[in-house]
Amino acid sequence: MSDIFWLSERQFSRLAPFLPTDTRGKPRVDDRRVISGIVHVLKSGGRWADAPSIYGPRKTLYNRFVRWAAKGVWTDIFHALAAAGGDRAHGRGVGAPSFEQV
Repeated sequence: MSDIFWLSERQFSRLAPFLPTDTRGKPRVDDRRVISGIVHVLKSGGRWADAPSIYGPRKTLYNRFVRWAAKGVWTDIFHALAAAGGDRAHGRGVGAPSFEQV
């Protein structure tokens, strides 16, 4: 289980403002858990079907990733994180906190 990825509360609080609020129908399940699962799959290079069950239904991970990609949610998040600091040539700027520290 050492390769399980979880967003910290602080990391998730940085992402939360970018998450869609215009949902219809059934309320979304725990966003922090699902986003952690999506990051796990993307980092590991594995298949959605191979995501550990601790993240919830694999279909939920895939559907959330695809739907939010179509809405531009991931692009907005990545742009915000990139604008928050960091020198591309050196990974991050001098004194800039890493995403893990934020």
